[in-house]
Amino acid sequence: MSDTTAAILFIAALIAALAVVYRPLGDHLYRVVCSTRHLRAERVIYRLVGVDPGGEQSWSGYARGVLAFSAVSVLFLYAFLRLQNHLWLSLGLPAVDPDGAWNTAVSFVTNTDWQSYSGESTLGHLVQMTGLAVQNFVSAAVGISVAVALVRGFTRSRTDRLGNFWVDLVRVTVRVLLPISAVAALVLIAGGAVQNLSGGTDVHTLTGAVQHVTGGPVASQEAIKVLGTNGGGFYNANSAHPFENPTAWTNWLEVFLLLAIPVSLPRTFGRMAGGDRQGYAIVAAMAVLAVGSIVTINLLQGSHHGTVPTAVGAATEGTESRFGVLDSATFAAATTLTSTGAVNSAHDSYTALGGGVTILNMLLGEIAPGGTGSGLYGMLILAVFTVFVAGLMVGRTPEYLGKKISAREVKFASLYFLSTPTLVLAGTAVAIVTGWGRAGMLNSGTHGLSEVLYAFASASNNNGSAFAGLTVSGTGYNTALGLCMLLGRFLPIVFVLGLAGSLAAQQPVPASTGTLRTDQPLFVGMLVGVTLVLVALTFLPALALGPLAEGL
Repeated sequence: MSDTTAAILFIAALIAALAVVYRPLGDHLYRVVCSTRHLRAERVIYRLVGVDPGGEQSWSGYARGVLAFSAVSVLFLYAFLRLQNHLWLSLGLPAVDPDGAWNTAVSFVTNTDWQSYSGESTLGHLVQMTGLAVQNFVSAAVGISVAVALVRGFTRSRTDRLGNFWVDLVRVTVRVLLPISAVAALVLIAGGAVQNLSGGTDVHTLTGAVQHVTGGPVASQEAIKVLGTNGGGFYNANSAHPFENPTAWTNWLEVFLLLAIPVSLPRTFGRMAGGDRQGYAIVAAMAVLAVGSIVTINLLQGSHHGTVPTAVGAATEGTESRFGVLDSATFAAATTLTSTGAVNSAHDSYTALGGGVTILNMLLGEIAPGGTGSGLYGMLILAVFTVFVAGLMVGRTPEYLGKKISAREVKFASLYFLSTPTLVLAGTAVAIVTGWGRAGMLNSGTHGLSEVLYAFASASNNNGSAFAGLTVSGTGYNTALGLCMLLGRFLPIVFVLGLAGSLAAQQPVPASTGTLRTDQPLFVGMLVGVTLVLVALTFLPALALGPLAEGL
């Protein structure tokens, strides 16, 4: 079988498997977030934290819950990292430096899992298992909870209630993430992933599975896989390490796991919105963007010009020979299209245009299918923009799911959209013009710019992967990227919840002959077009100076 045929089968099997789980997993998520029944274990947690599971919150109360929980998580994890040398199972490793502890604590609480250190030489088992691994679960659950709150805003009327953040957080963790991760961990162990408490991969198979499922890099704990920057987990080789990703079929499984929940959430949205076709429209737009990215990066990596790539048949530098160029390219596309960051090849070694595709994937806002929860609410924000543009074209007030998109809603959506590009472009500009920023660059010129642009795109979009070739362990990058991760996560969440509250307070308007059908192929095409145009207008100059200039 040729490499090309094998790559096509890899992608086809992936699409088929995602199609199979779309309905049952989406329905399960729907039942979890809409159920009125509380499990016994959940009731115990509610009593411990003093939460009334029957009480619902306004959008501001929901936002305060998200921010308070995340703030306490950052402080706890920061203390854990700073006190590591006094903890059990520290392996004799010293405490993490203040700026490194800040960066890492923010990274994992924001579901970024960016890592500016070498996992195998910096963190002990206890910090990995009870510090970082816990955040792999709950930070992903926060994203799903916020997405569900936004959908409630569309589906409820004349109310200021969006549900209960603490109930959503606990249910998603207990009923979705933990069970799927436990099963996935057993499968990965069967495939050869190591689980032990000596040397390397650790007790981390369970949490490594969660990293794939939740959208954090696959940390060495299933290796906990790719926690971030130079690979992640215990090994910088990340998902290219045989302890973390032993075989070709575990490589396929990891790609499937990081896509499964984000792909299934539109089904949940459709069920909650009262029309399955609404969910199909959203997942179709995600699929168009995702398939386009995967095909493009495979073509660029598999048939790139140049003496050496032409001689060997592909751009092989930086790829794991067990997986090959094309399957590595598919992994790269999937991990940058989602808020995952796991890598099984060195993106810095990709062709200029191939590496540019990985940057573009993140600059899209990671909405195809995006992170766990963040992909859905990001795509719904773009759907709001789409109906707004359509309304301007026909001269009528735009509507989406029976709710008018007025000036207030557009302001929330605009603030959401502008927050991340501001962080990416401002952060890149500051790094390029400062001494500490240029000192970390391995390369100058267009490729050096690509490395810095990738880092700030990854941090601001809470992806967590790195281009490599950029030393980010200094105080300057740790501080700047930490701020981008923090603001890139929670500013959009606040704007999403504000939009949800504004929508929930409205009285639904009946559909008329002039209402844009948002469950039709026309809307899907418009949604994809609006997404690409918005990103192109925002980031084309930066891309032109970096990967496009280098590639041409």
